[in-house]
Amino acid sequence: MKRRRARRAHGAAVLAAALTLIGAGAAAGCSSISNSSTGTGATTPAASASSSAAGAATVDTSQCGSKPGVKATGTPIALGAIATNQPGTSFTDIPNMAKAYFDCVNANGGVNGHPIKYYIETEQTNPAQVAADARQLVQSDHVLGIVGNTSIIECSVNSGYWQKMGYYVIDSGIAPECYSTSNSAAVNMGPRYSSDGAVQYALAQGVSKVVFDQSNVPGTGYIAAGPAALAKDKNVPIVQLTENVPITDANSVAIKEVNDAGSNGAVILNFTPPEALIILQAAQKLGLENRVKLWGCSTPCNTDFLATSLGPKWNGKLFVNAELTPPGTDSPKMSLYKAILAQYGKAVQGGIGSFSQMGFTEAEIAVHALQSITGAYTVQSVNAAFKAVKDFDTGMLCQAWTYGDYSLHIPNNADYTVTPKDGKMTTAQGCTPISAVDPQIAQYRAAAGTAANVQ
Repeated sequence: MKRRRARRAHGAAVLAAALTLIGAGAAAGCSSISNSSTGTGATTPAASASSSAAGAATVDTSQCGSKPGVKATGTPIALGAIATNQPGTSFTDIPNMAKAYFDCVNANGGVNGHPIKYYIETEQTNPAQVAADARQLVQSDHVLGIVGNTSIIECSVNSGYWQKMGYYVIDSGIAPECYSTSNSAAVNMGPRYSSDGAVQYALAQGVSKVVFDQSNVPGTGYIAAGPAALAKDKNVPIVQLTENVPITDANSVAIKEVNDAGSNGAVILNFTPPEALIILQAAQKLGLENRVKLWGCSTPCNTDFLATSLGPKWNGKLFVNAELTPPGTDSPKMSLYKAILAQYGKAVQGGIGSFSQMGFTEAEIAVHALQSITGAYTVQSVNAAFKAVKDFDTGMLCQAWTYGDYSLHIPNNADYTVTPKDGKMTTAQGCTPISAVDPQIAQYRAAAGTAANVQ
């Protein structure tokens, strides 16, 4: 199976109906890794990474591990991920950033002396290919855990397989099953709940109409149901649109959105950063940016790449749901993230933004869980440790993150809102719970409660 390292991080949407094509799979390998090895090697400190490209001061990346400068040489702990990588939609920056974090850990003591060996499979929204990728990771690569999955349909295709094989996946959710099953817990909200957040902010500003436009990929109905519920609750009409991607006539798209919204309306976009940028730049070229009360976007737009490309004309006009801490936040964790990205993240093409933050956070949670294991590293011990993560402060999320023994998982359900200002995304609204008017949010909180805010 060919593995590709990523080009550019994007966002997208989902398969609404579960794809029940998974047949019986072979049992996972019985090999284990002893948790008794200790790393040996050079004792000089790891090189510091300048994150000047990220706009931050120099930070010593050796903070990512327990033994600064000591390369891990024990038996590797194998982990794996599956990511969509196709024209118009690529999520490979997320596992590539997770790999950057793991590479940093490996260079600074590893996990109890063990390096992490990380396998990344890519797919093109083909159910058979997605199913084969999972079996490749389990049966051929003998991975002990799945961390960083980000795919339009992967959760729908493989959910039953992961449950059968005893894997508790730490992922970036997109498909419904990423949030509605027992074996998937995401660090993000996914397109539905992130779009909820963008619509929720617009409604709070008193808009009289919402136009919600998204890429025409599997699962648009599932995503649209959240914004529709929020708009209905406020008795605000909502127009639902979809666009084929890659977008070929952005001028027509922008005109249609603005005409449908009206002067006191809001246009909310759910697209990858490049596709959203095409629409917003078309609106600017046509002088439409001021023709509606506000523009909004789901999390993929939360990147300085987009803010810089748009320029100052969009200051205070675009409001983006931010599932993770805004990158401009001054904190030790944010500085470490930027430093690891600068030193180890050469394959992360999208740079600073939500998607690389997701990969960082997934890897951070996984390492935290792996460090808790005493004894051998096995499929059973690794996945028990993942499932046992409770009230973990990632430094990247509004809330403490918990996996837990629940039938569904939406552990990230409070967000920020950011807005571009002179080429940078800045905070417009602090941590705000996603409305329980969305019935799935209400269902999760009834099962798991509401996690404490840590930001």
